[in-house]
Amino acid sequence: MRSELLFCGVTTAALVAGGAVNSANLKPAVKVPPAVWNWTGGYIGGHVGGGYGLTSFSDPYGPSLYGDVVDTPVFLAGGQIGYNWQRERWVFGLELDASGAASDGKNTCLAVSSSVVSANCNASPNVFVTGTGRLGYAFGPQGHTLAYLKGGVAWQHNRGDVTNNNEFRGWAQQNATHFDYGRVGGTIGVGVEHALTPAWSLTLEYDYLRFGGANVATPPTLRYPPLATAPANVSSLSSSYHVGKLGLNYHFDAGPSTPAWSDAPLYPTKPTFSASPIALADGWSLETGTRLWLSRGKYQWDHGSSDLVSRLSYHGLDGISGELFERVDSPWGSS
Repeated sequence: MRSELLFCGVTTAALVAGGAVNSANLKPAVKVPPAVWNWTGGYIGGHVGGGYGLTSFSDPYGPSLYGDVVDTPVFLAGGQIGYNWQRERWVFGLELDASGAASDGKNTCLAVSSSVVSANCNASPNVFVTGTGRLGYAFGPQGHTLAYLKGGVAWQHNRGDVTNNNEFRGWAQQNATHFDYGRVGGTIGVGVEHALTPAWSLTLEYDYLRFGGANVATPPTLRYPPLATAPANVSSLSSSYHVGKLGLNYHFDAGPSTPAWSDAPLYPTKPTFSASPIALADGWSLETGTRLWLSRGKYQWDHGSSDLVSRLSYHGLDGISGELFERVDSPWGSS
């Protein structure tokens, strides 16, 4: 059995060299034009994303020799609704979002010693809801790009099982318990949002979510030697997630009075300085880009035909790869 998590991050940068100007002819510094775009108003949108999570099980019989931490790669999709207030270039907002998630992870747990029959724990978080405040700053000549921090409360729904390994090849009953709960926690995040048109914007966001404190029942198991029953007990669960999301928002207040892109000049229409260009690098340009892939995998081997006798889980199958792109254009061509 093999489960893999692939997380892909892409960063691209472009650098263009054109010419030079004679600084001796420059007049006093130019004042940056005020932001034309205004983020004030309500919005609604959707998002998709994915990331990596961990659900930890405490061992009621003592510190475990290994296991007790379940990897839960998560893929999600959902929607968000919010409202922004802008003052100069500072933007404050409130946002509520909800996501359905596809996630499932398993690992050995409750392995307090070799004399106790251990168990296997499964966790499958499937819903996330957050309510956050956002504080951002609008960048660019017209404030079309918003970088922000966010933080607030979060809620998750998690379900799964704690199942004993096959106890002495079927001589004793194989026990299992099921849990299904919701839990309140917290979240913090950082993101950037860019206005594509007066009504639509694109967001890229990273969130960290943390939950803890839920208690779940564990099944009774056997201890040998001496042969005895370890009674049912309680395990305390905690979980955390690193999630990246890509979203698209529609802004309600983008009406006829909102300036169209063509009506909002990128630079002052009246010249504010004079310069004499010196074509030292005329016709030359440089473009560079990078791409990075991060991956995490796990190999799992189960022993037992119908009933699980034991499980070996191999973690740490992590990988990193990337590429670098360079292009130089000259007046005679590119290389």
